[in-house]
Amino acid sequence: MASYASKLITVEKALDLVGDGDTITVGLGANEPPAFLSQLHTIADRVSDVTVTNCLPTAPGKYLTEEYVSKAFWIDSWFSTPALRKLAGTGRVSFIPNHLHLAGTKRNFHRPSSILISLASMPEAGGRTRFACGNTYEEKIGSQAKLRILEISPNAPHCLGQNYLDWDQIDYVIESDASPGTIPAVTPNEKDLTIGKIVAGLVDDGDCVQVGIGGIPNAVCAYLTDKRDLGVHTEMMTTGIMDLMKAGVVTGARKQVDIGRAVFAFALGSPELYAFMNDNEALFTGRGEVVNDPYVIARNDNQVSINTTIQVDLTGQCCSESIGTQQISGTGGQSDTAVGAQMSRNGRSIIALYSTLEKTDRETGETEVISKIVPTLRPGAAVSLSRNDVDWVVTEFGATSLRGTTVRERVRRLVSIAHPQFRDELLAAARSFGYLA
Repeated sequence: MASYASKLITVEKALDLVGDGDTITVGLGANEPPAFLSQLHTIADRVSDVTVTNCLPTAPGKYLTEEYVSKAFWIDSWFSTPALRKLAGTGRVSFIPNHLHLAGTKRNFHRPSSILISLASMPEAGGRTRFACGNTYEEKIGSQAKLRILEISPNAPHCLGQNYLDWDQIDYVIESDASPGTIPAVTPNEKDLTIGKIVAGLVDDGDCVQVGIGGIPNAVCAYLTDKRDLGVHTEMMTTGIMDLMKAGVVTGARKQVDIGRAVFAFALGSPELYAFMNDNEALFTGRGEVVNDPYVIARNDNQVSINTTIQVDLTGQCCSESIGTQQISGTGGQSDTAVGAQMSRNGRSIIALYSTLEKTDRETGETEVISKIVPTLRPGAAVSLSRNDVDWVVTEFGATSLRGTTVRERVRRLVSIAHPQFRDELLAAARSFGYLA
């Protein structure tokens, strides 16, 4: 095994390895390498046409400003964030449509990376080094990258599972004192709590759950505290899941696969979450291509996927990632987990959303209430979950199942959970489309 000293380089040396036309893929979310990205802008005058591929970027860096992007960088992303949306007008940022479990595989097919760089924990005695907060695509991208660089930090959690590179697979390491990127906790509002209670009512003792982040998922977790022996097989490890594990609600005792362990592909949350993950044998970090594979998800009975969306049309199509043509997030694992849950024995997929949105005109200050159950999706809207794959839909006005239903039945069911103010309007639209007699 090559010595540690032989692989150790500075951030400046790592940046010297970047050349014109290179593609740098960074770890997802909390796996982004902060020290490296904080200095990436310094090479903007030296290089051209460097592509940075990311997903849920959290690490700050001047390279993500119009000044530097326009000079040297193209940003390709599997999941957009406010920082990327600010750059939309530059024409230098573009979304990569994907199902998350195939993100690395398909990207390698199209464009293998010049450099894979991720935050990682301190090396183990034998040199094995673990990605800090997940392995969604990091190892997969690294398998075809020309160079694999890990930014190691004593502040990165040491998580157990299939989330490592052996020493001979690592080309270089950078030492830093960086901590994983965090996201603020969203306190559920009244609507979130109403919806969370309805969703939790669809979850039984012993079910195996998948939840995401945000007000509604946090409310769901709050209402799951009276359940027993829940399991977890989820794309994302969250603070809400941590709280349920600490409360003894999640035990994994009734799972068919990975009994007693909560399985996830990546984690993103608070410093408390990362401390909880450190050397926690009740957690297992899996490869994203495996964890989010619908066939793998389906190996556990009673799998319940819980996701949110932006709009649902009267046939059940869900747009969960764009406002018209404006990309605001990503498909992520929504389709992976929804399909996998329904393939599971007695599994269920749940899509939750507010029935309405309040939109304020910036010039007049007037507020307009808009239905989120709509006759048709906005022009250009991305269909994140096809109508073929929608199961339960929940708003603050109730829950309805679309599984196996006709379009005519879907209209009636979706209208029943729309805001009462818009029900007649939706029915009239359905009749004009020929959905209803």
